[in-house]
Amino acid sequence: MTFEALGLHTSILKALTEAGYTAPTPVQQQAVPAAISGRDLMVSSQTGSGKTAAFMLPSLHKFAVAAEQQQPVSNGSGGRTPNQEAQSARSRGERPRFRPAQPKMLVLTPTRELALQVTTATDKYGVFMRRVKAVSILGGMPYPKQMQLLSRNPEILVATPGRLIDHMESGKIDFSQLQVLVLDEADRMLDMGFIDDIERIVAATPETRQTMLFSATLDGVVGSMAKRITRDPLVIQIASAATKHENIQQRVHFVDDLSHKNRLLDHLLRDVSMDQAVVFTATKRDADNIADRLNIAGFAAAALHGDMHQGARNRTLDGMRRGQVRVLVATDVAARGIDVPGITHVFNYDLPKFPEDYVHRIGRTGRAGRKGTAVSLVNHSEGMNVKRIERFTKQTIPVDVIEGYEPKKTASAPRKSSGWRPGDNRRNNTAKPGQRTFAKPGNGTGTGAGPRREGSGGGYNKGPHREGGNGGGYNKGSRFGDSNGGGNRRSYGDR
Repeated sequence: MTFEALGLHTSILKALTEAGYTAPTPVQQQAVPAAISGRDLMVSSQTGSGKTAAFMLPSLHKFAVAAEQQQPVSNGSGGRTPNQEAQSARSRGERPRFRPAQPKMLVLTPTRELALQVTTATDKYGVFMRRVKAVSILGGMPYPKQMQLLSRNPEILVATPGRLIDHMESGKIDFSQLQVLVLDEADRMLDMGFIDDIERIVAATPETRQTMLFSATLDGVVGSMAKRITRDPLVIQIASAATKHENIQQRVHFVDDLSHKNRLLDHLLRDVSMDQAVVFTATKRDADNIADRLNIAGFAAAALHGDMHQGARNRTLDGMRRGQVRVLVATDVAARGIDVPGITHVFNYDLPKFPEDYVHRIGRTGRAGRKGTAVSLVNHSEGMNVKRIERFTKQTIPVDVIEGYEPKKTASAPRKSSGWRPGDNRRNNTAKPGQRTFAKPGNGTGTGAGPRREGSGGGYNKGPHREGGNGGGYNKGSRFGDSNGGGNRRSYGDR
C-alpha cells in the first residue's frame, strides 16, 4: 500500500516524499483511513511502529481540506490575529490583552522528549501547509517562552499533563474549539500518576471531539479509561508490548560486581559494529556518574535525566541526532520519545523494575525495521528479574560470555534427584559438580571433629556438602563444622 492510497492531501504527500517516506506501516494503514472518516480509535502498537504519523497525518489532512473549503472565520476582532491585536494596542499606548489559545488539536504525552518529537514530526508532515502551527507546552520550559507560543494561537498543541493544567488554571487555554484529542503512550501516563490530570483535561474538552488513544496495552486501567473517553471506537491491535523484537538481537551477560560490570560495559562499547548506543540506568546520579566515567575513558558520552533543564536536554538530544554524542546514558522517563536512527545498541546497565519497561527500552534500537542489539548486564542475584522479562516477552534471552570477561560465579545447574535418604553417608569427595555419591550406612570409622560433637562411626568426607555417617554415635552439636559422626541424624560439614 502507498500513502496515496490512504487518501491524504497532496500537500502532505509531498512532505512525506521529501522526508523519504515510501510506504505506510501496518498501524498507519489501519488508523489513517479510519481517523480521516472521523472514527475514535483505541490503538495498541509497539514502540517504533509509526504511531505518531498514524494520528497526525489524518488530523493534518482534515485541517488542509477545511482550509480549502472554508474562508477564515471572524474572531470578533475584525479577523485580526492576536499579534495584530497586540500591535494595535501598543500603538494606542495600551497594554496588549492576552487572549486564550484555542487549539483545534491536543496531543498529550508522558514526557517532554516525546512531546518535542511529536512537534518535530508535525512540522515535517505539515511543512507545505499554510496556517498550521504546532507548539510544545511542557515542564522545564520558561513560562515567558510558553506564553509567547500560546499567543500565536496554534492549531496544534502538544503538551505534558502537568504543565497543561497550569495554563488551564490561569485561563491561558480554551478548549471550546478543540476537534481532536490524542493520548499518546497512555499506559505510561497512567504509570506516572497522571490519571487525575488526564480526567480533568478530558472533562474540559467538547464532547463532540474525536479521540484517539495509543498505548502499549489496552488492558486494565488503560482499557477502562479508553472506553469512558471514546465513542464507539475502532480497536486496532497491531502488536502488544510483549511482541518479540525479531530484528533486535538480545543477550544477557552475568557480572560478579560493579567493577566487573564497568569493565564489561567499556569493552562492549568498543564494538566496531556499534554506531550509537543508549545505556539505561536506574537513577539520575548513576546516569551522571557513568557518563562522566565514559567521557574520561574516551567515549563521546552524555547524560539525560529528569533533573536536567529542558534546554540542556534539548542540546543533548540534538547532539545525539547530529552524531556528536555516541553514548547516551539515560533513565527510563527521560528516554521516552527518543527516536534516533543511528542507535544500534541498547545496554541495560540496570534492569528495569517492570518487564514492560524492558520492551520500551530495547525499542530505542531496531526502529522502523532496522537491526539492533540489546544487552543486559545482570548480577547473579537478579536472575529472577530476567525470568520475569522472559515470561512477559514469551521468549528466552540467551546468556553470553566474552573471553577474558567471564564471571567468576556461574549459574547453578538444577541438580538431579540423588535418591538420598536420612542416614545415608557420603563417604568421599569424588562426586562431580551437580552429583552426589553416597556410601552404605555405617561404612567408615572415625570420631566427630566439629564443635560440641560427640560420637563415632560413619564415613569421613572433607568435600563440600558432606553428610555424616550412620554410625553408633549421636551428634548433638552445631549444625556446621567438620564432622564425621552422626548416628541416625544427618551431620553437615562445610556447606
